[in-house]
Amino acid sequence: MDVDIISEEENPMLHRTDVTFELTHEEATPSRLQVRDSLAAKLNKDADEVVIRKLDTKFGMRKTVGYAKVYETADHARDVEQDHMLERNKIVSDDAEPEAEEA
Repeated sequence: MDVDIISEEENPMLHRTDVTFELTHEEATPSRLQVRDSLAAKLNKDADEVVIRKLDTKFGMRKTVGYAKVYETADHARDVEQDHMLERNKIVSDDAEPEAEEA
């Protein structure tokens, strides 16, 4: 899967960069998590700092255009993004507390 960055737009108020990208893939459209990991690797970021908002594949094509938000830190992503987007991208929210161990 090849990832090409089409455009990047800085958004300093929200500590992020809005990225539009194009994927070229051989098989079916890759999963959101596969795309997130590939884009994070291309941008030298941690996967928890990348939120894939949209993936659009034209029928019968091997190209997908996507839109992602790349945050400076995972904490900024948790603060700004909606819960359902964090869940879709498998980013654990701060509200999710680990189960307490019994003594």
